[in-house]
Amino acid sequence: MYKIEIVRKKDYAELIKVWEASVRATHDFLKEEDIEYFKPLILNTYFDAVELNCIKNSSNKIIGFSGVAEQSLEMLFVRPDYIGKGVGKTLLQNTITTLNIDKVDVNEQNQQALNFYLNQRFEIINRSELDATGKPYPILHMKLKKTTTK
Repeated sequence: MYKIEIVRKKDYAELIKVWEASVRATHDFLKEEDIEYFKPLILNTYFDAVELNCIKNSSNKIIGFSGVAEQSLEMLFVRPDYIGKGVGKTLLQNTITTLNIDKVDVNEQNQQALNFYLNQRFEIINRSELDATGKPYPILHMKLKKTTTK
């Protein structure tokens, strides 16, 4: 069982390390210059634009984090050695139940993330040829499927 914690600004240096390790493990379609382009944007702008939560391991190190803005999951990154161990699912379920998110955008080339969200009841509702910065990385816009009660 993982415990969700609120991220403080003092945690940003550790968060960016988790982000970079996760991106290098899961975003093999990105070029090195793309990672270097996004890294300062994430650290200096994007972290402040979202509500951040994290999970720490028994050594008190951040192993995964989520960022939410306006009912949209803007970021979900997990240290590579913790992928597949429930960290991402715990963070996602927390954002759904406590922050009421129902949307997420996923890089089309990130098959691992796409499969993860599809398995968590998200469906593709739209596609953009370019990412939000105008780079040629298609984005899949996903929405949480509504559950029906009988």
